[in-house]
Amino acid sequence: MRTFSTAVVLATLITFGACAPAAPPPVDTSADEAAMQAATKTWGEAFNAGEVDRIVALYAEDAVVMPPNAPAVSGSAAIREFMAAFVAEAKAGGLMMGLGETGGGVSGDLGWHSGTYAVTNAAGVAVETGKWVETWRRAGGEWRMIRDIWNTDAAPTPPAAPAK
Repeated sequence: MRTFSTAVVLATLITFGACAPAAPPPVDTSADEAAMQAATKTWGEAFNAGEVDRIVALYAEDAVVMPPNAPAVSGSAAIREFMAAFVAEAKAGGLMMGLGETGGGVSGDLGWHSGTYAVTNAAGVAVETGKWVETWRRAGGEWRMIRDIWNTDAAPTPPAAPAK
């Protein structure tokens, strides 16, 4: 009797297993990933050209920018103010930004990607290197950055010695 019960249970499990729906095919996200990569390339080009409006247009209204050694900046107006100062400072110093891509992905209406950056001076010498990660959201068929963070590879500057 026990053998019969075991056989019935196994047969039932096999039957239900065979009736289970197949896993959905993987979604091709290559076009979405390419759109985010192209937008990041636009960010770099606009930065180097001093075109703040082109940079700010890549961010969602509720985006947050998290630069190194500075407080986070939230919302379009604050991001525009920060980027205007950031770009002006780079231009005044003769600095250019080069971006490298290292990877990313998409899940539904959220996407992310990351990479490296190098800031060079007018002589083409790297004065800073670091890494970045961006989070993107698709709304109305358009990808907009919602989080942008970067940080330098350099060690923090040590605190000044106390005055004697």
